[in-house]
Amino acid sequence: MIKVVRGNPTPEELAAAVAVVQARAAAAAAVSSGAPLPPEQWSDPGRIARTGRPRPGPRAWARTYWPA
Repeated sequence: MIKVVRGNPTPEELAAAVAVVQARAAAAAAVSSGAPLPPEQWSDPGRIARTGRPRPGPRAWARTYWPA
């Protein structure tokens, strides 16, 4: 369920927002439906580095480790 908290979106704006949410959910479902990694690949540095570097921000100090 989507709830508009502020503003008064037009039907077109609301439809665009719903389309984006649906596309992101479908992409996440497609990625998560893959087979689980075998234990020997859990700590593969290539898989860890693929997620990108931490972004600067107010809590950047807490993300200074390799993301999982």
